[in-house]
Amino acid sequence: MTTASQSQLTSFLTQLTVEKRASAHTVSSYRLDLERLLTYYTGKNISDWTALKQQDLRAYIAARHRQGISSKSLQRELSAIRSFYAYLLKNRWAELNPAQHVKAPKQARKLPKTLNVDQINGLLDAAAGTLLEIRDRTMFELFYSSGLRLSELSALDLADLDLTAKSLMVRSGKGGKARILPIGGKAITAIRQWLQVRDQLSVTVDAALFTTAQGKRIGQRNIQLRLEQWCIKKGITEHVHPHMLRHSFASHMLESSQDLRAVQELLGHSNISTTQIYTHLDFQHLAAVYDKAHPRARKKSG
Repeated sequence: MTTASQSQLTSFLTQLTVEKRASAHTVSSYRLDLERLLTYYTGKNISDWTALKQQDLRAYIAARHRQGISSKSLQRELSAIRSFYAYLLKNRWAELNPAQHVKAPKQARKLPKTLNVDQINGLLDAAAGTLLEIRDRTMFELFYSSGLRLSELSALDLADLDLTAKSLMVRSGKGGKARILPIGGKAITAIRQWLQVRDQLSVTVDAALFTTAQGKRIGQRNIQLRLEQWCIKKGITEHVHPHMLRHSFASHMLESSQDLRAVQELLGHSNISTTQIYTHLDFQHLAAVYDKAHPRARKKSG
């Protein structure tokens, strides 16, 4: 790259600082990203920024990806490069933005953490000694029984339950979509026990299914804290957060039924691709079973 190219980069960074009032951190990040690109193409027969083509940038991003750079970091680098070329275009130092249609490799989606059936049983079979613990165990039982979201559990009203039909109505699902869900036998038993003592907590006119000791609807953060306290008090060492119960529900249902569409409906996913992540969890389980059971997969001892 020429001296003029370095000068253009310096001018861009100055503009970021003075005119755009970008933070020192942003300017420093852009400088590192663009100087790294400049260094990469030094000696590659590319004379200046305008000589850089779309295929060159794709090769650069692919090389960075092979080095183990995350998709998120590469997206940030491409953002810096696009901004720089937009500046070059504005000043008529370039005619094209080679980064315009270059995309970073897709980020590998993190698999949600789940509990196995024994861990679920240990969590939900623990004895409830107080009125609040009866409420808490019922919340956690219903969470796992019906695969609810945290917001959906908190929003449930007494009128949303139909214990005769063993079902509940989610009226405030994601995207405003309502759905009817089945309730399992153990959850039905827990709900009946809770309803017998619910009014003993305090006098309340709140229609909420789950209320605080003050008679108000229990909030999402309160549910999270109660689950943490439950695990500590019951000697459960696994760090459990509310959505692990929903994830566990999805994973266990898919493992047993192999019916992706049905699990999608139960979870209230508008797109089946969101539900498909649980097929990876299911495969992990199958792979573990295979490794342990298949005669040609087991490692020889000794």
